[in-house]
Amino acid sequence: MPSRPLSFLPTWLRSARVLIGIAIVSAIALCAIFAPQIAPHDPNEQNLLSVFLPPVWMQGGDPAFLLGTDSLGRDVLSRLIFGARVAMLVAVLASFGAMIIGATLAYLAGYFGGRIDALIGRAVDVWMSFPPVILSLILMVGLGIGLRNVILAIVLVDWTRFCRVLRSEVLVIARKDYVAAAGLLGFSHWRTITSEIVPATIPLLITLMSLEMGVAVIVEALLSFIGFSVGAQTPAWGQMIADGRQYIYDSPWNLILPILAIFLAVFGFNILGDGLRRTLDVRVSAQRT
Repeated sequence: MPSRPLSFLPTWLRSARVLIGIAIVSAIALCAIFAPQIAPHDPNEQNLLSVFLPPVWMQGGDPAFLLGTDSLGRDVLSRLIFGARVAMLVAVLASFGAMIIGATLAYLAGYFGGRIDALIGRAVDVWMSFPPVILSLILMVGLGIGLRNVILAIVLVDWTRFCRVLRSEVLVIARKDYVAAAGLLGFSHWRTITSEIVPATIPLLITLMSLEMGVAVIVEALLSFIGFSVGAQTPAWGQMIADGRQYIYDSPWNLILPILAIFLAVFGFNILGDGLRRTLDVRVSAQRT
């Protein structure tokens, strides 16, 4: 029988969702990494003679400014490209920090159970009783303005997402026969968790991580929209939306384009996470077959 196309690739790389997600996320990441080389202009360079220029495909557009300019004559495309730096930095660091805290507590609660599980479970319930957006704003008021504090606020709010979902998975895995066999063989608790339980939860962790990145992009955009994130000299998508809404009738592209950038980033992370869940989760794969 002829071999199937792409059969030499891992299963997860044959998923259309994963490939689309990787393509979108990689494009945004490349923009973030190579922003100074890709951006056609300095994102903060003002040209008051070229205020509110429309995109190049509209009447009055200038080829020097492909996506037009804002109220200060700054190039919208360059600001979008540099804004990807803030979005990706927050997405990676905040989601990784939330995963470390949430996963550590989930392993402890699911493996040991009893009072440890009850204590961690109550802490998660209390923390999740606060609306995430309101809690983020309260933390930002206490921590102060700055990108580092934005990342810290997201970590402190969203670790519960990892803890609650992963704890349920660890509870199931901890009762498997091979985990009990590891204890009979004299494995320490640390060795049992790291060698038997953690590898079994890696697919779920990867999925949760990719989904959390999309959440982090939205939260950062919200905080930069109200002025709690980066400074005025650092382009950010939420900041661009805040500026563009004031001139929505004069230049709607200044509002629409950063919204599309946020939508594209979140869509990329979400479809990547969904594709990884479908291909890496054994139970989902078994149901489809």
